[in-house]
Amino acid sequence: MPYANHFFLARQPILNRSQRLVAYELLYRNANSHDVEVTDGRAATASVIAHASELGMQKVVGEQLAYVNVDTAGLMSDFIHFLPNDKVILEVLESVEATPDVVARVTELRLAGYKFALDDVVGASDSLDKLQPLMDVIKIDIKGMGRDSLAELTRSLKNPRQKLLAEKVETHEEFRHCMDLGFEYFQGYYFARPVILSGKKIAPSQMAVMQLLELLASDADQRDIERAIKLDPLITLNLLRLVNTPAVGARFRINSVGHALIVLGRQQLQRWLQILLYVKGHQYDSPLLQLATTRGKTMENLLEQLRPGERVGADIGFTVGIMSLMDTLFSVAMPEILDSVNVLDDVRAALLHRTGEYGDVLKLIELVEEAQEGPELTGLLHRLGLPPSTLYASQLAAYEWINEYTSGVGVTPVR
Repeated sequence: MPYANHFFLARQPILNRSQRLVAYELLYRNANSHDVEVTDGRAATASVIAHASELGMQKVVGEQLAYVNVDTAGLMSDFIHFLPNDKVILEVLESVEATPDVVARVTELRLAGYKFALDDVVGASDSLDKLQPLMDVIKIDIKGMGRDSLAELTRSLKNPRQKLLAEKVETHEEFRHCMDLGFEYFQGYYFARPVILSGKKIAPSQMAVMQLLELLASDADQRDIERAIKLDPLITLNLLRLVNTPAVGARFRINSVGHALIVLGRQQLQRWLQILLYVKGHQYDSPLLQLATTRGKTMENLLEQLRPGERVGADIGFTVGIMSLMDTLFSVAMPEILDSVNVLDDVRAALLHRTGEYGDVLKLIELVEEAQEGPELTGLLHRLGLPPSTLYASQLAAYEWINEYTSGVGVTPVR
């Protein structure tokens, strides 16, 4: 099997202080723990860079920037020029020694228009002293670092010419602490962790969408569905914006709710309503929306492979992926959410216990998000009968689909 076919891609979001998505770090991981390790660093790095550039960064990250890891072999190779300097930030790994050749190479690439981030900074070092002046972003690994140590390191690294990025931010408390310390960027899945609020009620706008989903599930009359949509101007506006994206593929502009229902059909309408749950105002590029839709579309793509010709299973997969973050969205415990909607037992088992085929696929995607290579991921792939190449292709197809609809509704990239 070619080296590239062993990959899966973890696309980890990077947010700014306003909690807007600004970039993704692209982490290529080996999806088969039984594979022979690639020992030629230059060949491995070249393969990753060539593969990423061949795909086209636009397909993988849309309008956002991409942080791409580079080791010494990658820095010194000509393959680096395959990466577009306006789309990537080259992330220098902690294993790179700041030799005179490395410093000269970074300087050369900066003159060629590339920007750099220094990865996994945890304290002072000779390499840090030599490379810091050449960096645009300093990434501080906060995991396991005490508050006092983090504050001291942050103070020592603050520089008006550089941005500080906190990585491995996994809780809301860690995020708030890093905000207080003056970090500009944040990487980690803290934004997807549910904060359950006792007595919290689902917002009226979201409840209206939930009620529409219930109408669809109960096979209500088309006129009743159209009437219910028209009762909420925001749902009407958002729905019309969404159905006019390239992702829907309509040949002409859709200007009415009735027309949208005819063009979409009920299954597609259900899908777009599920997406609308995550839309706040006109912010279609929120990290939670991006993560939920990525899960949903990747699950759909994988279920199409697992159950060829069985459209229903793929649609259920999309629903499971979208619903998997609703506890975070609503700040309501998942069992309580599921008690308020009518879902299949298989969907309930997947969302509550990660069991059954849908649960296995959801767990697989969660491991991929966290870049968790190893026996658990390999075991899931084996149990599902999925080759790594199918997982990778499903991811890329999902990214491209999501980029189409976000570009169609006019999302502006944040820098």
